Amino acid sequence: MNKNIVIEWNHNPRKGEIVVQSGSIVYGEFVKGEAQHGDGRLLFGEGSSFRLELEIEAPNTPMTADKPIVTVHTAIHSFSFFIQDVNMKCPIFIPSYGVVVTEGQDTRSYEQIEKRTKDMELSTSLRKIEREPEESFENAAVMTRSLTAPTWLGLSRDVRIFEVGLRNVDDTEKLWDWIQPRFHGEPTTLPENENKQVRYHYMLGRGIGCEERISRRLDEGIHPILHGRIEEDEMVYETTSFVSLEHQELRPANIKGTPYLVADGYGHGYMLTEEQQAERQRQLAEAINEEEETVLYTRASATNTASVPRYAWFKNPIPNANVLAQSLPYVFDGVSGYAMYTADRIYCVSRLNGEPLANEEMAILLLPGETAVFELFVPHRPISRERADALSGQNFDKRLKQCREYWRGKFSSATQVRLPEKRLEEMIQAGLLQLDLITYGTEPEGTLLPTIGVYTAIGSESAPIIQFMDSFGWGGIAARSLQFFLDKQHDNGFIQNFNGYMLETGTFLWCVGEHYRYNGDDYWISRYKTKLMKAYEYIVEWRERNRTEAFIDRGFGMIDGKTADPEDPFHSFMLNGYAYMGLSRLSEIFKASDPILSSSINEVAEAFKLDIRTAFTSSMIHSPVVPIGNGTWVPTAAPWAEYRGPVSLFAGGGKWLTHGSAVGRDSLLGPLYLVFQEVLQPDEPSVCHMLDYHNELMCSRNVALSQPYYSVHPWIHLKRGEVKPFLKAYYNAVASLADRETYTFWEHYWHASPHKTHEEAWFLMQTRWMLYMEEEETLNLLPGIPRAWLEHGKVIDIQGARSYFGVFSLKVESFLEEGYISARVDCDPLRKPRSINIRLPHPEGIQAMRADIGVYCPEREAVTIDDIAAGSVEFKLYFERQV
Repeated sequence: MNKNIVIEWNHNPRKGEIVVQSGSIVYGEFVKGEAQHGDGRLLFGEGSSFRLELEIEAPNTPMTADKPIVTVHTAIHSFSFFIQDVNMKCPIFIPSYGVVVTEGQDTRSYEQIEKRTKDMELSTSLRKIEREPEESFENAAVMTRSLTAPTWLGLSRDVRIFEVGLRNVDDTEKLWDWIQPRFHGEPTTLPENENKQVRYHYMLGRGIGCEERISRRLDEGIHPILHGRIEEDEMVYETTSFVSLEHQELRPANIKGTPYLVADGYGHGYMLTEEQQAERQRQLAEAINEEEETVLYTRASATNTASVPRYAWFKNPIPNANVLAQSLPYVFDGVSGYAMYTADRIYCVSRLNGEPLANEEMAILLLPGETAVFELFVPHRPISRERADALSGQNFDKRLKQCREYWRGKFSSATQVRLPEKRLEEMIQAGLLQLDLITYGTEPEGTLLPTIGVYTAIGSESAPIIQFMDSFGWGGIAARSLQFFLDKQHDNGFIQNFNGYMLETGTFLWCVGEHYRYNGDDYWISRYKTKLMKAYEYIVEWRERNRTEAFIDRGFGMIDGKTADPEDPFHSFMLNGYAYMGLSRLSEIFKASDPILSSSINEVAEAFKLDIRTAFTSSMIHSPVVPIGNGTWVPTAAPWAEYRGPVSLFAGGGKWLTHGSAVGRDSLLGPLYLVFQEVLQPDEPSVCHMLDYHNELMCSRNVALSQPYYSVHPWIHLKRGEVKPFLKAYYNAVASLADRETYTFWEHYWHASPHKTHEEAWFLMQTRWMLYMEEEETLNLLPGIPRAWLEHGKVIDIQGARSYFGVFSLKVESFLEEGYISARVDCDPLRKPRSINIRLPHPEGIQAMRADIGVYCPEREAVTIDDIAAGSVEFKLYFERQV
C-alpha cells in the first residue's frame, strides 16, 4: 500500500533524515520553503516554514502489531509516528515541536491546522482537573470502587499473626465470620489437615440475608484492635478482637519476636543462599515459642434493642467449614467450652456470659435492653488441656487494656500529627502501626525484616516503609530494617531477596542515602563502608559489561535485568534510575568523611546518568507520538531501551498484558521513574509530555491501573506545583485501594495480597510530601494540602517530624474571620534549612495582602522566609476579612 503524507514545519529544523521502519520512501519533494530532499535526507535553507510531500510504501496493517513507523530525525525536535495514524480528520499536530503531519490531499497549512485545533477549545485531562474544584476524599469515594479487606492482627516482631474477617470481607469468604492463624505470608498448617492450612469459621446472628448492615473500625481509629458491628433488625452484635500473649502480660519486655531469617522464609518469594537456608533451619526449631502462643481474643456481644424479647444466635468456630457447615473432624466439649481435635489439642476456648459455652450452636432469648456476651480465645496453634484451663481464666478486659497500652506506647517517639481531616490523621497513625505489625525480628535489638503484605522484604517495595519510619521518628527501627539487606548481601556485593528482582542493590543504596539525610550518622555509615562499597562495585561492573558496541542504541552503559514480576530482562529506565540514584546518594554519604572517594563515585554516577539520558532521548525520538485531549499529539517513550514506545502500543509486537492491565509495564514500571530518580528534572518538556499521555492513556481519575502506588506521577505533580492533579491522584487512589473502615491496603484492585504495606507506605509518603518536602536547601511546608484545610477555625499541627534538616515542628491556625492565618515553625538550630517556604492557600483562592515577615508569592500562595537564624519563625498572613 502506498500512502501520501505531508509534513509541515513552522520553524527551521536545519537538517535531518527520514527513516521508515517496515516500509520505504517512493517519492519526496518540498513544496514550500527553500529545502531539499533526497534518499530520505533533508537539508533546509533560509526561512521558517517548510512543507514536504512524501509517498511511502508500507503494508496496510493498522490493526496488527509491528506497525510501520516513520522517524523524522532533525537537528531540532526529532519524532516518530505510525504511518496508519496519519489522517486529515485528526492531523498529527505537535505544537511543542512546531510540526504537523497530515494526508497528502490535505491542503491546509500549519497555521490553519493550528487555528482549527485551538478553535475546537479542547482540553487535556490534566487541564480539566486544574479547572475543577479540588478533589476530596468524599467525592472520590462516590466515584470509585470500595474494597473491603481482611484485618491482620498481631504483636509486631512476631510472625504468629491472625487474619480475621466478618462475612462482608473477601469474596471467597462471604458466607462466614472467620479466623485464619498465619505465619506471616503462610497460613498456619496443622497435622489434622495433612499439614495443610486451617481456617476457623463461626457465625454471629441468623446468617446471610438481603441486608448487609456490617461495619468495622480500628480501636480509637488507629490501633490493631478490631471492632465490628452487625445489625440484624433490632438485634445488634458488636465485636472486639485483638492479639495478646497466652500467659504473660503484654508489654515490650515480654515480646521475644522471631529471628529475621526464620521470618524471611515465611514470606512469599523469599530467596536464601544455601548458607542462609541452613542457618534458618538451625534457628527454626527454637524460634517459635510453643510454650507461649499468641492468642486471638474475641468478644461478641448481642444486644436486644427491641421493645419485645428477641433471639440472638451464635455458632462456635469450626475448622475449614463448607457451605453445609461440614468441617474437619473436631470435638466440642460443652462442659469446658473447648473445641478440640483431640483431648490435648484444643483450638478454641469459648464462654457465654462468663461461663463455659454449653452448646456450639445456640439461640438465646434476650429481654428488651438485655445483652449476651460470647467470648472466644483462639491460640495460634492448638494447646494442651492444662494450658487451655489457664487460658480460660484470662480476663478479656484486662487483656484489652494491656493491648491498648502496648500500642499507645509505640507512639512515644513518633511524630505527632493533628490534621483538619480526621480520616487522614487516623490513617497516618494506623499506618505506622500497620507497618510495624509485620516488621519482624527479635527484641530488643537486632536485624528487622520489613515485609510487605504476604511477601518478604524487597529492596524496592520496603523502601517507602523504611523511609516513612525515618521521617516520622522511628529512625532506630529504620536502621534495623536496613540491616536486613546488609546481612543478606552476597559476597560479590549483589543484593537480591525476592523472586529474581534485580533492582534491589540500587534501591538499597538509595534508601541508605535517605536514612543518612535524616540522621547524618557517620558512625553507622563507617561500620558498613565495606559492604556499601561492594554494592557500588557490583553496579559499576554490571554497567561496564554493557559499555560495548553491541549495546549502542539499545542500552549502552546501562544495566539490564528484571525489575518486578514480569520477566523483562531489559535495560529498563526504572532499574537504571534507581541504580544511578543509589550511586548518587553514596557519593553524598561520603562527601564529608572521604571527599576523594565521594568525588570518584560522583564522577561515575554522572557518567551513568548521561548514558541513561542518552537512551531516554533516543527512546523519545523513536517512539510514536500519540493524541491527547486538547487535539494535539505528544511524543512518548518506552519502559526500556530495547523497545519503541509504550509496549502497550505494540510498535514492536509482543504480549504485554499483566496483572490485570494492558498498560501496566508502561505506567507502573515506565520512564516517568526517571523524574523521581533525579535523572530528569520535573520541569523538562519531556516530562510534560509523559504526564499528559500517561494520564490519558494509562490512568483513570489520574490514578494508575491495577497497582496504582507503583506510579510516581503524584510526586512529580507536587514537584511541579500542580496541587489539583496531585490531590486527584491522592484521594482517588486511597479511596479505591484502601479499606475505608480499617485503613488496610490491598496490593491490587482484584484482591491480591491483603495488608499490603508497600502500597500503604507510599500513601503515607505521599501524605508526608503533602505536608512537607525538601528542595535543595529549602524546607517546603504544606505544598500539597487541600484549601479546605485552612477554613476558619482549622488547625494543622505537626510536632517532631524528621526532615533532611533535622527535627522540626509546625503549627498553622486559621483565623480567617479575623482576617489572618498564623504559622509557627521550629527547626533544629544546628541543622536548620537555609530557607523555609510555607504554602497557605486561602479556601476560596483569595490572594493575601501581606505577611508579617518573609516574601509572599501570590502565584504559589506561599511565604518564603530566609532569616531563620534562631531556628524558629512565627508570623501571620493577612487577608481581607470574611464577611
